Amino acid sequence: MSKLSSSALRDAVREMIKESQEKKRKFVETVELQVGLKNYDPAKDKRFSGVVKLTNPTKHKYNVCVLGDAFHMEQAQKNNIPCMDTEALKNLNKNKKLVKKLAAKYNSFLASEVVVRQIARLLGPGLNKAGKFPSPLQHNDDMVAKVHELKCQVKFQMKKSLCLGVAVANLTLSEQQIIENTERAINFLVSLLKKNWQNVKSLNIKTTMGKPKRIF
Repeated sequence: MSKLSSSALRDAVREMIKESQEKKRKFVETVELQVGLKNYDPAKDKRFSGVVKLTNPTKHKYNVCVLGDAFHMEQAQKNNIPCMDTEALKNLNKNKKLVKKLAAKYNSFLASEVVVRQIARLLGPGLNKAGKFPSPLQHNDDMVAKVHELKCQVKFQMKKSLCLGVAVANLTLSEQQIIENTERAINFLVSLLKKNWQNVKSLNIKTTMGKPKRIF
């Protein structure tokens, strides 16, 4: 059962939106969920990780590149999705700097199944080291839907710190959409924790340039 107060979350989101409108930025701000954990020892307890699919995109600018075969190259070009074929990948010559630059340019990658099997040979370990190894793309997949799905994903990963921060929305979304994303992200995170809500010390949300709003 969720211990999160719906009214506290709604009030915080409204206040956050109001403050952002009073001081307009020249870019679209991201909404971040900040999590403080307790009764958790990263050195002894099993570290967790998991990916949750939210209803709405988390970031305003989230770039996905398709590494495709002929079929997927055509599909990507029709839908104005950035793409590269195997010849373009070969031209990088496994150059570590160029592969690193490619990984930095895009948030995520999709790749045709035939291309996925060649990634290590074509690019070396660069994308994998950057945590951006491509998700497989099949010919019967809806590419546009797959790209949207990636834009809505949030990954929680427990490392050495008891504090986590993840993007859960952006200010192009409505108040209700921000609330939906935040609630879903929190409920998923709690499901990953060893003692569920007993491991949650605090929850805050904030915009990129705004002040944190305590919601738990």
